[in-house]
Amino acid sequence: MRRDQLEHLLRAAAAITGDREIIVVGSQAILASIPDDRLPIEAVRSIEADLAFLDDPDDEKSTKVDGAIGEDSLFHRTHRVYAHGVGLETARLPKGWRRRLVSLETASMAPGRGLCLERHDLVASKLVAGRSKDLEFAEALVAAELIRLPTLLRRVDRLDGVSGASLERARQWVMRQIDRSVPTS
Repeated sequence: MRRDQLEHLLRAAAAITGDREIIVVGSQAILASIPDDRLPIEAVRSIEADLAFLDDPDDEKSTKVDGAIGEDSLFHRTHRVYAHGVGLETARLPKGWRRRLVSLETASMAPGRGLCLERHDLVASKLVAGRSKDLEFAEALVAAELIRLPTLLRRVDRLDGVSGASLERARQWVMRQIDRSVPTS
């Protein structure tokens, strides 16, 4: 997905829900931090944007988004991208993530505004999810030197509501990346 496609999805989601501020919690949140032409293919290959809302206790807005611009919708068939409405509890995020949100707001997006996960918060969340596509995404950003490993480790250590094997798996992944980045003499 390109940034202009994400902007289109955010504009449509705002019009559908009447909610101006939309949280981008999935991989496409990276588009607010880094121009799409600087991102590795693994970071932009998804055609789905996971969108959530701060005020959606019964998931009504998320359901509206799924119905109108979700997978297999006319929007999806026409524009070849789609939105997946999700609840904020879908992603496991580091403490303090809200104050680090990256705003994505352009004139072409009115009335919408994306509030996108900061890149290290996003990758920490992906590591906890642990699916192969999430790990490929994280590996590609690290290989492209778009992620600072010490910052990522701090974010993993601050993951909220994550413990045990999931947290240890994420920590070990980051430690392996740090070990690979240390030059040997």
